[in-house]
Amino acid sequence: MKYRKFGNLDWEVSALGFGAMRLPVLNDNQSEINEPEAEKMICEAIDRGVNYIDTAYIYHNGKSEPFLGKILKNGYREKVKLATKLPPWFVKSAGDFNRILEDQLKFLQNETIEFYLLHGLNDVQWPKLKELGVLEWAEKMKKEGRIQHLGFSFHDHLDLFKEIIDEYDKWEFCQIQYNYMDIEFQAGREGLDYAADKGLGVVIMEPLRGGQLVNNLPESITEIWDNAPVQRKTADWALQWIWDHPGVSTILSGMSTMDQVRENLSSAEKAEAGTLSEAELNVVEKVRQEFLKTTPIPCTGCKYCLPCQADVAIPTIFQRYNDGFRYQNMDRVRKFYNSFLKNQQGDRCEECYECEEHCPQEIAIVEWLKKCHETLKSD
Repeated sequence: MKYRKFGNLDWEVSALGFGAMRLPVLNDNQSEINEPEAEKMICEAIDRGVNYIDTAYIYHNGKSEPFLGKILKNGYREKVKLATKLPPWFVKSAGDFNRILEDQLKFLQNETIEFYLLHGLNDVQWPKLKELGVLEWAEKMKKEGRIQHLGFSFHDHLDLFKEIIDEYDKWEFCQIQYNYMDIEFQAGREGLDYAADKGLGVVIMEPLRGGQLVNNLPESITEIWDNAPVQRKTADWALQWIWDHPGVSTILSGMSTMDQVRENLSSAEKAEAGTLSEAELNVVEKVRQEFLKTTPIPCTGCKYCLPCQADVAIPTIFQRYNDGFRYQNMDRVRKFYNSFLKNQQGDRCEECYECEEHCPQEIAIVEWLKKCHETLKSD
């Protein structure tokens, strides 16, 4: 296992972290973790050098934390640092901070949590948590030793990411989505470098985009990989590309099988920064460009179409719709559309056509919104 600096902390993290969000389950039920198999996987990872395990209050419908608390015994708890997260969606008042943390400490069977994150910050949850005094509360918890290091995970636009970092000078780490397709998505490469330059440990989630970069690949993508000057498995290509970034501290992989654990551990043994050749980087860029060709809506995300007077999330809808086609997984996009865009869906469009007047790509926005909604709406 290779190890890396974790921001400004005097501690080195394993290049591969274990994300306890996609553990093997029984009966296709996320609440029923296949505990014997999951325990074998996690112990194998720790035995081979993984020292960072990430979970959250909501993972596996609340069963991930209690499961980890139960299995990290017999010396395993002392070998790892645990990271878990405060769920803003369940916070209605300041009193919920303590209530949730008490639950988590009980679930994890520990008196302290080494790495504590504010979960999924965006332009709704961040202002709410700030107003309720979450930073002051977290500092108090650190003084009491109930949490050791404070960070946040992020799902919104780059400007907000920078704003959050700049508003509080005691952040120690952050967690962002990043892979070779998401270099300009959410925090992106610019956000990664911004956080690293500020001394934060940078934890990467979704390195394979939930498997989209390795499963059901178009023939044109497979052909590029097959003709690469260096032969690797597609998952290894994606991981090595991220580890090549010096600002990355660790990559979280949500592993569901023992084969995935062993394959990723083997990849982590070769994890180095700044070692991919120009030819190798060019191969990854060719794959990225080939993926981009499968985009049906030529939206660049410039947001000239906003604000929409009906509050339709135009660029987000188009981006997710494109993702569904690109990675041949429209079911995942439907879940997002119907869970997170309930009040901003395409059927709210009033057909004023103001958005089309401002679109530099001359997209038929109104018609595309109708098509997106018809494809993505709940039955």
